[in-house]
Amino acid sequence: MDLDTIFKAYDVRGLYPVQIDETTARRIGYAFADFAGADRIAVGRDCRLSSPSIAGALIHGINDAGVDVADLGEVTTDGLYFAAGSMNLPGVVVTASHNPPEYNGLKFCLAGAAPVGEETGLRAIKESAASPQPVSPERGSTEPVDILGGYVDHLYSIVDADAFARLRIAADGGNGMAGVALPSVFERIPSELIGLYLEPDGTFPNHPADPLRPENLVDLLALMNAERPDFGVAFDGDADRAFFIDDAGVPLPGSTTTALIADWFLRREPGAAIVHNLICSKAVPERVAEAGGTAVRTRVGHSFIKQVMKETGAVFGGEHSGHYYFRDNYRADSGILALLVLMQVLSEDGRPLSELRAEYEPYAGSGEINYDVADQTAATEAVAAAFGQAALDHLDGLTVDLGDRWFNLRPSNTEPKLRLNAEAPDAAGVDELVASVARIIQEGS
Repeated sequence: MDLDTIFKAYDVRGLYPVQIDETTARRIGYAFADFAGADRIAVGRDCRLSSPSIAGALIHGINDAGVDVADLGEVTTDGLYFAAGSMNLPGVVVTASHNPPEYNGLKFCLAGAAPVGEETGLRAIKESAASPQPVSPERGSTEPVDILGGYVDHLYSIVDADAFARLRIAADGGNGMAGVALPSVFERIPSELIGLYLEPDGTFPNHPADPLRPENLVDLLALMNAERPDFGVAFDGDADRAFFIDDAGVPLPGSTTTALIADWFLRREPGAAIVHNLICSKAVPERVAEAGGTAVRTRVGHSFIKQVMKETGAVFGGEHSGHYYFRDNYRADSGILALLVLMQVLSEDGRPLSELRAEYEPYAGSGEINYDVADQTAATEAVAAAFGQAALDHLDGLTVDLGDRWFNLRPSNTEPKLRLNAEAPDAAGVDELVASVARIIQEGS
């Protein structure tokens, strides 16, 4: 596959959701080693059937550049971030996250788990991958490294294992990477893990590892109905995202989880900064302000959030999409750490999650709605013109603030689509706002 196609498919998560061949993976491995400028690079992979061969080719390319490899084997993406942070190494994990089994991809970071984005390395990696790549006279070596014990120790340096109540948690690993870590994580606490599809299987035989889609939560909800746990959690394929379901079987929006976790941190660090992306509910910055913290609004995407967290010293950052970032986790996102913090929140509060969440959800939201358009720019400009009397900003797509309601319209990076997120005081207000925007999009495209 040509490099233009691969890098065009790159999204804000640091993922190439394409069918990468081994030759290309080897060239990208060499290019990443050349860009990172380190003597050693950490490499991990998920359980997809193509991951061992792609990781092998990637490692071969890194070794060709004269750079050693710490081979982590099968790991969660946040496990790769832990290795990059704790060993101060650049890292790359072979994964396509929530995408179908036939796809694969790469997520990069620099030493200390620093993000690699379009402006901070991707262009240089692409240019290097397209250039001649002579093999170093001293090829690098590869050594297997087991990080699981250190990873679990690290998680419990952020949360307090002694503070956990005897909670019962239903967890759907989606046959992805959560299952390589969750049993060891639960060995340290009195809580019970009720596992579902924790066996890594790159064919994803039970359902796609994409918990953002309601149909992929059906089995977890059935398990919860039978077992009556304190709450449920579903992970995506590489376990950097977590989606929570309360004890009544109702999913939590990412904004609710962000506000809950932000509150927990602000009780420990009064006045701290909390980062949230611009699609999060207004309840997030409002709750942060009520708790005495400083809310910092940013664009969608891990490279933006991590950079803003670094600039502001923020203790925590959250996205509507189920990514949660922690200063003490090298500013990296971790679904499993988000689970542990939420468990400690419930352990300390004592109320069921279905009751606790209510104070964090004063508004109604649309969720993400996608529209096929022929011309993203023309449709967006038509919407902006129609709402010209409102407060507009273009930090990330178009955000229109109407006072008691707002919406954001963002173009997809890889498809001819516009993504709409809207919020209002109640469901009727959301429906009215969505209908107005949809009508303008259809007329403008």
